[in-house]
Amino acid sequence: MENDFELNAHNKEEFPPAHTAEHLLNQTMIRMFGCERSTNAHIERKKSKISYILDHKPSRHEEKEIEKRMNELIDEDLPVTFEFVTRDNIPDDVSLDRLPDDASETIRLVRIGDYDVCPCIGKHVRSTSQIGRFELLGTNWDEEKRSFRIRYKVVQ
Repeated sequence: MENDFELNAHNKEEFPPAHTAEHLLNQTMIRMFGCERSTNAHIERKKSKISYILDHKPSRHEEKEIEKRMNELIDEDLPVTFEFVTRDNIPDDVSLDRLPDDASETIRLVRIGDYDVCPCIGKHVRSTSQIGRFELLGTNWDEEKRSFRIRYKVVQ
């Protein structure tokens, strides 16, 4: 079905489990801290890094809660589905702010159960149980920038 639409070219090859985990982590951070999706992510097979702008440095308890929630979501075996919509049919809860200026008229939305939806043309697993275990490797806090950096990996 993807070939029925003309979508933008994609310039990178993601590791689907880590990339799908990125979607879950974005929504988890939004729900836990009221922040926006990350604009600074480097997602790889061995180790991924992603940053969020937050109003406070998360405590050790909050860091453990992030990891716990991620693994609960993975264990729920949520389906990962795709939907093609035109720009004038974008659901209200989906932002197109981060799409490139030359993005196509047809947008591919990636849904993870009822938990997350966002525009994306990358590769994903079919369900969250295929991600494996989420391991939070470490974090850094930049007080001046209010930036919280998470390093993680997925273990299959």
